[in-house]
Amino acid sequence: MKKNNLNKYRLLTSIKFTCQWRNVALGTALFSCWGLHAQNPIVQTAYTADPAPLVYNDKLYLYTSHDEDGSTWFTMNDWKLYSTDDMVNWTEHPTPLSFKTFEWAGGDAWAAQCIERGGKFYMYVPVTDRKGETAIGVAVADSPYGPFYDPIGAPLVRADYGNIDPTVFIDEDGQAYLYWGNPNCYYVKLNKDMISYKGDIHAVPMKPEAFGRREGDPQRPTLYEEAPWLYKRKGVYYLFYAGGPIPEHLAYATSDSPEGPWKYGGTVMAKEGGSFTNHPGIVDFRGKTYLFYHDASLPGGSGFTRSVCVREMDFGRDGKVNPVKMVKEGVEKGLKPLCPYRKVEAETMAWSKRMKSDYNSQVGVFVTALRNGSYTRVRDVDFGEKAPSRILARLSTTHNADIVMEVRLDGLEGQVLAELKVPRTGGSDRWKLVEKQIPQVTGVHDLYFIFKGKAMRNLAYFDYWKLSH
Repeated sequence: MKKNNLNKYRLLTSIKFTCQWRNVALGTALFSCWGLHAQNPIVQTAYTADPAPLVYNDKLYLYTSHDEDGSTWFTMNDWKLYSTDDMVNWTEHPTPLSFKTFEWAGGDAWAAQCIERGGKFYMYVPVTDRKGETAIGVAVADSPYGPFYDPIGAPLVRADYGNIDPTVFIDEDGQAYLYWGNPNCYYVKLNKDMISYKGDIHAVPMKPEAFGRREGDPQRPTLYEEAPWLYKRKGVYYLFYAGGPIPEHLAYATSDSPEGPWKYGGTVMAKEGGSFTNHPGIVDFRGKTYLFYHDASLPGGSGFTRSVCVREMDFGRDGKVNPVKMVKEGVEKGLKPLCPYRKVEAETMAWSKRMKSDYNSQVGVFVTALRNGSYTRVRDVDFGEKAPSRILARLSTTHNADIVMEVRLDGLEGQVLAELKVPRTGGSDRWKLVEKQIPQVTGVHDLYFIFKGKAMRNLAYFDYWKLSH
């Protein structure tokens, strides 16, 4: 094992395997118990981790790393992108970036962050180079959706070791800062082009008064482990981070300067959630502050198959962060209703069960109903005061059997809005539109799209839907 990997997580074998079997059981139990009222984790169609929120043009974009199914190590090859404008329904977008974008990289698409400046988007990523050493790269795009490209063809910055978990921040005076590191924390001042830096690499002093005291490990005198996140509120700079020892908790330090010195503030989120890692992502959106984190609550979840969650957070009048717990409810009240009279992607959802997301060049991202009873839930659909008369959906299946997509109101056993027979097209690259008349409904409702049929696997494919008058 490379020195960098040892510095990232010095796990005991017994802890690793204990966590794995325990988290699988815990994830399955939680998934069953949460049922129809859960909002966390916010993505159920893939394993996601290391959330990095970005607000741009009144929409929240969420970049995540991606744990491959069945991983027993940090097997991560690309980053995923989701967006929302209501904080309850999330839309998956095509993969914006892979480690393969960087010709000098050999693998490991770990925790990253994206920021906008001057109409361009800069994504700072930790990867392992072809020699097996970690480094921070940068990719650039003209849109938050990508495609991103490598503008310099080489690492942006590299300290002696532990080059993971970059966070980027642009202060009010225009100066940009890049922090990163495990077990040490480093920062540089970025130039205005955001793809180069000036001056030296600065090592943040690892002092207990800055990050809290860790007992019993002379090589790590503080609680700082990894995953820094730089944030500013009312003139105070906050450096959130994942604290050790493993399993990690979330903590923070404050300063009156983005360069420190830092003063330890305390715990934000205690050790919980079944994953031995955690990663903070903090953002202000429409007057509220949200904390993104990850746990292991999906079926099959573990420290290597994680899931991103979100909850509101708040601050005391003195600027201190009020500690919070992980919550299955997530964000309970949406910020706005969803309009159903324009194409709504099937991958826009608040919750799902036994669904997987996929992609092809014909339709982009779509979802697959894995077996009988698979469903998605869309929150707060606004039918309006004038009832729609029809629903249309683009569907597909490979099975020569009767497969139906039921559309129900407000629950799995709610009023049936429509039953759409899924057409056999022969593949997820071939689709048909199916349309059906619906009863009169007005007002705001949740919609459930439920797939039923006798096929054993990959029951049906679902691309989009919409209502019409």
